[in-house]
Amino acid sequence: MYAERASLLAGAVLWHNEPGPGPAVPVLPDGCMDLLWTEGRLLVAGPDTRAQPSDGLRAACTGVRFPPGAAPAFFGVAAHELRDLRVDLTDVWPARQVRPLADRVTDAPDRPAALEAVALRHAADSPSPDPLLRAVAEGLDAGATVAATAAAVGLGARQLHRRSLDAFGYGPKTLARVLRLQRALALVRQGVSYAEAAVVAGCSDQAHLAREMRALAGLTLGRYAELTAGSWPANSDTPAPSGSRTTA
Repeated sequence: MYAERASLLAGAVLWHNEPGPGPAVPVLPDGCMDLLWTEGRLLVAGPDTRAQPSDGLRAACTGVRFPPGAAPAFFGVAAHELRDLRVDLTDVWPARQVRPLADRVTDAPDRPAALEAVALRHAADSPSPDPLLRAVAEGLDAGATVAATAAAVGLGARQLHRRSLDAFGYGPKTLARVLRLQRALALVRQGVSYAEAAVVAGCSDQAHLAREMRALAGLTLGRYAELTAGSWPANSDTPAPSGSRTTA
């Protein structure tokens, strides 16, 4: 069973997933990075460019999902260094710092709240995310073109690409595709037809959306809907837990 809520950490989502029956649902790219706890370990989920298998059925997992561009300042590492990866937090932070934090979450009666407390405490001592890159993510998520977004934030195409690699893990064109797919899936979840969801989300037509779904998710819209039927919370903006895979 999956549940999520808005985190006390600005812009983030706190989520928890318990093992249960049903098919394993692939985790789709969403432009985000996660701080994860599972089986006594703290992990970092990097930004994805393709669907990843989920082993959320294997063990309970809880996570703090950062909005696009916010996690590199928190973890102290460029997003592209963790692209398509799940690594132990000790690969990013000193082990002597991580192990007591992992034990604290493991021993807590409310693990999501404990993980959130860890994130809040560390964020207070971390640099703030770059507001310019936040504006880039918001512009692309609103459906703006890469060129219009670059102009709006006062960056050239090369500058925007370089800074996007550090903040999001990939260039702005890929981020725009990922966010567009998530917009379409959110509409489908609300009962909007595939054809209408495609156009409203910014695809040229349903066939365009189908191609993007195959490229980024590796399966059809219909199959993904079957796998995730009843698995997402009604107030969620994402069709499945974005950080539920925990392989390192």
